[in-house]
Amino acid sequence: MSSTPGGITEISFSTPGSLLQDTGDVLAVLPEKTNRQEEELNRITDFSKYLNALLHGWLQTLTALGFTLYPAFFLLDWIMIPAGSRQLLPLFGLFRLLTTLFIILQYFQIRHSRPSRWSFIHGYIFTLIGSFAIVLMTVLLGGFNSPYYAGLNLVIIAVNLLLPWHGLHSMLNGLVTVSMYLFINTIWGGHYDSNLLVNNLYFLFSTVIIASSINHVKFKLIRREFEGRQQLQQARDALWGEMEIAKRIQTALLPFKPSLTGFEIEAAMLPANEVGGDYYDLFEYGGCGWVFIGDVSGHGVESGLIMMMTQTSIQSIVRSNPQALPSQVLDQLNQVLKENMARLGSDRYLTLSALRIEDSAFTFAGKHQDILIYRKATGGVETIPTEGAWIGAIDRPLPFLTDRIATLQHGDTMVLFTDGVTEAMNENGDMFGEERLVSSLRAHAKLPTEHLLYEMIQEINNFQKNQSDDITLVILRKKQ
Repeated sequence: MSSTPGGITEISFSTPGSLLQDTGDVLAVLPEKTNRQEEELNRITDFSKYLNALLHGWLQTLTALGFTLYPAFFLLDWIMIPAGSRQLLPLFGLFRLLTTLFIILQYFQIRHSRPSRWSFIHGYIFTLIGSFAIVLMTVLLGGFNSPYYAGLNLVIIAVNLLLPWHGLHSMLNGLVTVSMYLFINTIWGGHYDSNLLVNNLYFLFSTVIIASSINHVKFKLIRREFEGRQQLQQARDALWGEMEIAKRIQTALLPFKPSLTGFEIEAAMLPANEVGGDYYDLFEYGGCGWVFIGDVSGHGVESGLIMMMTQTSIQSIVRSNPQALPSQVLDQLNQVLKENMARLGSDRYLTLSALRIEDSAFTFAGKHQDILIYRKATGGVETIPTEGAWIGAIDRPLPFLTDRIATLQHGDTMVLFTDGVTEAMNENGDMFGEERLVSSLRAHAKLPTEHLLYEMIQEINNFQKNQSDDITLVILRKKQ
């Protein structure tokens, strides 16, 4: 437990791995990556580095498909090889085995390396390895006359449609496959039917053109997605920066080292994730001590802004009329906030209690949470309900506000709180509630105020699953 400068008490309470799990998500480029690795990828602001990381991840998928499908196609060899060429099956099996082993080595090399500007070379290596084995099979089965050239189309499609690279790479990569097919079969493929060669080349070049065209469009979409994501990230960072500033302003306006003559005071506000509207203030003016606690409806910057208006308006109203009753202060505050909220186009309202303390008596008005008082003399907790109208909900709340008087004896402890305390919810959907708060006060009331505050907040935090609202507690103990 420590005090911040604002006087508020603070309570401290893969590189690519295995295969991509979701190949449809362009952002899921590093398989089984940790949150830290995802954040690293999201922080990449250079498109070329982003593309390298994307490519490196998909290379794992490509090579994994390669060492899975290449041996599986041996079954097709068994079915498709003509009866007169069955003696080639062991050799074809050896081709597929060696190719599979090489691709497995390539997979692990990619897996244990980091993305770089040279990652794309693995795509060309995969093409050379896969295409070479198929071209050798075409040579042994009749050269240009062999229908086995169709396997080259699969290599072109697999490499160039899976890898997120530029259309130019797709074109060059496809031409590598076609050139290897032409060169090796021209030298060792034997006699052929020119019509079959034209047919084969027609389909091969068509595959290259289609794959290159698709990759050209895909590359533009990837770039556009990256630029859009960068813009969204910049907007998000700017928004969160403004939210952090708003939260700092919200806490900075809370009383600095709150104190009232004759009282021990401890106060804490635990903001929720977003800017909220909890408000409390304690100050002395005109021989009286003033205490205010309230909560603006809703969350966000608008609620925080209204809370700030409330703080500055109350200070001004009390200083202009030190002898005003709490009901009169709230009525004037209502007029100011109604005008300001009308300009904002806001329909927010404020639950607020105002207490004016004079020695052992305090006068209070306003509709907010109940006031809890631990009576030292009896050891019991007195619950004093608050009555009246919400500030900002109606034009003139004064007719509905009543100034009531209560007393504090030496050693008595008053606890004020916001609904974030009683509405704190556990995993079963149960609320903390006022009854638990009363029990906590009764159990720890004999502790020093600092420790009392700590214990009460600990019980709330231990109870709730997630904090969804600001939590504010103010403790005043009448000195002996």
